Amino acid sequence: MLRRRHHLPAVLRLFSTSCRRGHPTQPPQHPSPAPLPLPPPVAKKVPFTASAHGRSWSDPYHWMRDTSDPDLAALLEAENAYADAFVDSAGEGGGGLRARLAAEMRARLPPSAASPPQPWGPWLYYQYVPEGKEYPVLSRRLRSSGGLARAALDFISGSKKEQVLLDWNEIAEKFGVCYIYAVLSGLCMLNKLSYSLLIIIVYVMESGHVRGGLWPVQKRSDKVQYFLEHHNGFFYILTNAPLEGTETANGGYYLARCRAEKSEMDKWQVVALPGSYYTFQDMDIFHEQLVLFIRKSGLPLICSINLPIDVDFQEQKELDDLDPWFFPVPSDLCSIVPGSNNDFMSSTYRLVLSSPVLPDLTVDYNMRMRTFAILHQEEVTGLSSNLCTVGLQSNITGIQQNLQLIEDSQSWSDLSKLFSCERVQVISHDGVSVPLVILYSREAHRRGESPGVLYGYGAYGEDLDKSWCSDRLSLLARGWVVAFADVRGGGDSSWHLAGTKANKINSIKDFAACGTHLIKEGFVHKNRLCAIGCSAGGLLVGAVINMLPDLFSAAVLKVPFLDICNTMMDSTLPLTILDYEEFGDPNISTEFDTIRSYSPYDNLSPDICYPPVLVTASFNDTRVGVWEAAKWVSKVRDITCQSCSWSVILKTNMQSGHFGEGGRFMHCDETAFEYAFLMKALGLDDNDSCKIV
Repeated sequence: MLRRRHHLPAVLRLFSTSCRRGHPTQPPQHPSPAPLPLPPPVAKKVPFTASAHGRSWSDPYHWMRDTSDPDLAALLEAENAYADAFVDSAGEGGGGLRARLAAEMRARLPPSAASPPQPWGPWLYYQYVPEGKEYPVLSRRLRSSGGLARAALDFISGSKKEQVLLDWNEIAEKFGVCYIYAVLSGLCMLNKLSYSLLIIIVYVMESGHVRGGLWPVQKRSDKVQYFLEHHNGFFYILTNAPLEGTETANGGYYLARCRAEKSEMDKWQVVALPGSYYTFQDMDIFHEQLVLFIRKSGLPLICSINLPIDVDFQEQKELDDLDPWFFPVPSDLCSIVPGSNNDFMSSTYRLVLSSPVLPDLTVDYNMRMRTFAILHQEEVTGLSSNLCTVGLQSNITGIQQNLQLIEDSQSWSDLSKLFSCERVQVISHDGVSVPLVILYSREAHRRGESPGVLYGYGAYGEDLDKSWCSDRLSLLARGWVVAFADVRGGGDSSWHLAGTKANKINSIKDFAACGTHLIKEGFVHKNRLCAIGCSAGGLLVGAVINMLPDLFSAAVLKVPFLDICNTMMDSTLPLTILDYEEFGDPNISTEFDTIRSYSPYDNLSPDICYPPVLVTASFNDTRVGVWEAAKWVSKVRDITCQSCSWSVILKTNMQSGHFGEGGRFMHCDETAFEYAFLMKALGLDDNDSCKIV
């Protein structure tokens, strides 16, 4: 299913951060950490019977759905204390490691951070994190008439007075962190709801003649979407409406247009078909260019097409017939995130490029001249001399760095000399090839011995985030492998649909196949593979743990969607109805059976030995209720052996929402907790001599 780009607000980009292991000859599977002096909390059980489609089952933890119950708050506080004691218990895997990891991550962050200014009208808009602060400040200054170089010098000298539009640090201080993320979560929720509204009702209105009423674009049709942009008397339409005699009849997207007149709305001209190599994902439009977001062999690309388009519409055209300019990028492993790009009259399009070995790179593409300019690359401080030689301009910051990069070269710096980053294809259960990106240190990795962590998501057509994150250096320098499984359910339209509803099992088995590949090919030791899944990715990992409990030796489930069956039957929750398209409608018996067959909560079994699992939750989460994590942990504690139940821990942020607190230093502390848990769960020590700091 095509989706408009619903990235988190740009403000969040500045929040994120960008080996000797003492191997025994044959480490035990699911190694048990040292026992704690006190047992874990035990949740109360309240009789409750749920029923659907003539079946009934007991759910004694249903009471947790009431977040106002004081017993829930008390339980979560007790769980937090137990989680801290578990990770900080005596030994090399304890609190000392957690503190060292957090210190490493903080040391890699520059004291302050800034984004290059973005022109819009007479203003330059930008954001920066002041030194020592957690959150960005959004500001603007009047533009200079002397071009980018003059503007940059004015920016550095301060000759143009800054107007602060929004200081998130002041808001956090006045209203609390929870308020910030309530706002941002609301914006993201609004995006999601707006997207759904676009599917249901597709009308346009002439802004200068509102009394003319709404113009219907096309008659509503199931699973057909229309995305419109207006340009010079035409509507350009990106759609998957059936088109006879072409491959798009099977649900692909193509570009069409019609005159922006009420009587002409049903008279479409096909501008371009994607052809056999590409799929169309999204578009943006400007005075002289149309920008297309596309995929080729599952990898993201962006191109521009000059406007107006002057072709013979009597013959079907493919993208290559329109003389597209494909924006140069450093690598096919890059994630591509658009900047604000609000100025309709501009011929410059801004992107942020990133990869597991490429710190965030801000690039302006001049679509008229078909040239590009590198404006900025994320600074990573505190690295060893080996890392600095790869080209990171660690001594140049902000606009000064922008000027040097623009004037001296158009090259970028990455860490590929130090870290191997490869994309392989893994054969899944049904013969389908699943992309797997594997990242490891060329120096610290030990074939067949190294620990590793596998990330997965696989839902809503969203790409798994593989952008640069400096926190990972703490794992890579200790010899860990970090891998990313692009399972079905994410990605483009066909890949997404292949992992939805009755096909959801494909996502789960794809993830298992990728984990098995890492072990079989010697990237990771068979007893040292871990998994991390966030939100719907937590469902993915939780389902695999139930099906193949010996595959992962530890896992982190972050704000996970674990109680899917009960949640999807509660239509009062804000996302339930929307999620019917993704997971199925449990009010339909066959779809209920499918959901229940893989539901992590419903398939917990006393016959399974579960690995150590850290489950995180947020009390004010409006997307995945805090009770889902609490119920899952409580049920594991209730039905499994002591070894399993004592090493499954729950950590709840009692203030934040689905996206956490997000301050860049707080993010380091949260990640350090997760990494320390994994190392402790695997029984690994931590030798400073091999660590990059």
